[in-house]
Amino acid sequence: MSLHIEAALGEIAERVLLPGDPLRAKFIAENYLSEVKCINQTRGMLGFTGLYHNEKITVMGSGMGQASLAIYVNELIDFYQVKKIIRVGTCGSYQPKVKMRDIILAQSSSTDAAHNKIVFQGMDYSACCDFDLLFKAYNSAMSMGERPHVGNVLASDTFYPYSPNNDWKRWAEFGVLAVEMESNALYTLCAKKRVQALSILTVSDSLVMEESTTKEERQTSFMKMVEIALETIL
Repeated sequence: MSLHIEAALGEIAERVLLPGDPLRAKFIAENYLSEVKCINQTRGMLGFTGLYHNEKITVMGSGMGQASLAIYVNELIDFYQVKKIIRVGTCGSYQPKVKMRDIILAQSSSTDAAHNKIVFQGMDYSACCDFDLLFKAYNSAMSMGERPHVGNVLASDTFYPYSPNNDWKRWAEFGVLAVEMESNALYTLCAKKRVQALSILTVSDSLVMEESTTKEERQTSFMKMVEIALETIL
């Protein structure tokens, strides 16, 4: 048993879906998995294991931000031998072509956080997803009638900036598709530990159009990315 996950060995699958919101994890488990068992409630970070097409899948919250996600990813891999992780989360669009509720497959992730600067002694590290998962997710999305955006996203350490301004436009000028808060740490950790990782995101906000969805919509209505993730992780 790890410090932050109470599941016994064998209760967590080798394949994990990782939403930030633990209530989204609960919704996914209740609506997509059979023979569901709650395997974690420590700190309110709900986790569930069940079957999808008779294959064992775990879905568990990671919390908001890279520090929180890094705790759970480290423990999932080191204590429970997880082999594949797909983040299913929300993001804010930086590009006019990336519309509300569009799907993004994060091929790579930039960041304004310092963790990689610390690890690589001030040098830059290009955090990328696993190509096999990316390829499968793209094909799965296309087969479902979706046309996902594929590219770079920003994993930011601040949801509410101290000085709100148009700094996001600098990232947009260099083709960054959207902003979220977790993918860079996910990709860096999984690269180090030789675990397959991918972030599949739904656009919940647009900085370009100044639009936003409700917390209820974020929790229960962005399920196309979940269906893509489940087909991909098999």
